[in-house]
Amino acid sequence: MKVLRLTEADDVGIALAPLAAGEALGIGDICAREPIAAGHKVAMRPIQAGKAIVKYGAIIGQATQNMEAGAHVHSHNLGFVASSQEARIGSDVRPLPPVLEPRSFEGYHRTDGQVGTRNYVGVLTSVSCSATVAKRIAAHFHEDRMAEFHHVDGVAAFTHTTGCGTASTGDGVDNLQRTLAGYAPHANFHSVVIIGLGCEVNQLDRLVQDMGLTRSDRLQTFTIQDVGGTARAIEHGRGLVQELVQEANQARRATAPVSALTLGLQCGGSDGWSGVTANPALGAASDLLVAHGGTAILSETPEIYGAEYLLLQRAKNGEVAQALKDRLTWWEDYVGKHGASLDNNPSPGNKAGGLTTILEKSLGAVAKSGSTPLNAVYRYGQAITEKGFVFMDSPGYDPCSATGQIASGANLIAFTTGRGSVFGSKPSPCLKLASNQALARHMDEDMDIDCSPVLSGESIGAAGARIFEALIETASGKLTQSEALGLGDEEFVPWQIGAFL
Repeated sequence: MKVLRLTEADDVGIALAPLAAGEALGIGDICAREPIAAGHKVAMRPIQAGKAIVKYGAIIGQATQNMEAGAHVHSHNLGFVASSQEARIGSDVRPLPPVLEPRSFEGYHRTDGQVGTRNYVGVLTSVSCSATVAKRIAAHFHEDRMAEFHHVDGVAAFTHTTGCGTASTGDGVDNLQRTLAGYAPHANFHSVVIIGLGCEVNQLDRLVQDMGLTRSDRLQTFTIQDVGGTARAIEHGRGLVQELVQEANQARRATAPVSALTLGLQCGGSDGWSGVTANPALGAASDLLVAHGGTAILSETPEIYGAEYLLLQRAKNGEVAQALKDRLTWWEDYVGKHGASLDNNPSPGNKAGGLTTILEKSLGAVAKSGSTPLNAVYRYGQAITEKGFVFMDSPGYDPCSATGQIASGANLIAFTTGRGSVFGSKPSPCLKLASNQALARHMDEDMDIDCSPVLSGESIGAAGARIFEALIETASGKLTQSEALGLGDEEFVPWQIGAFL
């Protein structure tokens, strides 16, 4: 068989390898009507123009022209159609899977009760004007200088391009402040220094006060104007960080329950296999984490569009369901104001990999979340207080979404990809999951886990168990591929929104 059909209801199958025109598919007497790339869709029956086309047992779009069995189904003959799937709130709330034995990892226990998977010293900025100072401070603590500090993962600067020129109230400054307030006490930092300029909209004193932060040995702040300019600020910051590094080096890993892990679920550079292998496998791993008392965060609101009914059916109550509906309504209004629509997705890379409509992409993306109840919905970067599976509102732009998840408390990130995303993050390590074997081999220095064995007989549960074990190893200190490559210094991207004045 050369085509994978996911359910009997599906109008399309997925080419397991490139198909030549006239090549038999191994299903009945169907032959490919034209060349079809691996991962792309093939019509499994004649389809009339105007008919809703089904994949994953759900509608992914509408035929824009008549098709014969064996035709290539893609952007030239498949169009977006608004999903008519009705959600029955809470109808798919299932009991958690049983936990056979408690699991643990080796992490850094913080005084506030959090447990970190890494031990960084962070240099944050309140405004873009202090970015150079922060980077110069962090650069001082290069690999050679840090060689004697075996228990510190590094000094990292987290800079951005906003903090001023915006309204002092509203979504823009709120997003930035929640992000900074989430990073400052993050479990993966031993300590943090926040640097401002002094005259910016995002004032340090206001940030500390409004976000309930407390200056301490773990959180120190200063402004460039107060200490006498750029050169003095760099010198002052290096002195502060030197002391913090020495203190951070005293920290040691100790056993902690897996319930202390919070996992950010991400996908990027998806392809036609992402929703078949890597995403559902990560969903199975997410279920295992939740069953052990941990937390899993799904985000990227525009990329659940059309598949949100699957999440609404898992909402633990009507309040949670309404919160998710409210965020989708906000997004519909937001993109409409800017002359766009939520069906603008997928990206060119997604389409080259076989994805055609946002409905198809969303159905695959939601698979990352597994099957456990949806316990809460949070704003971007908002501190997560509920255990289990939760949703955090964010754009579909991966660095921005992952930044919000880390601010919300994610001390691990798992990132599925079919085209070859090279995303890495600090202070939370990022595991990358390849959806297909060709990618896993071609970009082996970037990929951590190959999920393609699902196509040759490995169960989704077994693949999820492999991912779960890798998460525990990573949480205990094993470096991910992106960490080995030194990635993560440029991927801090708070969500910018609102008018710049």
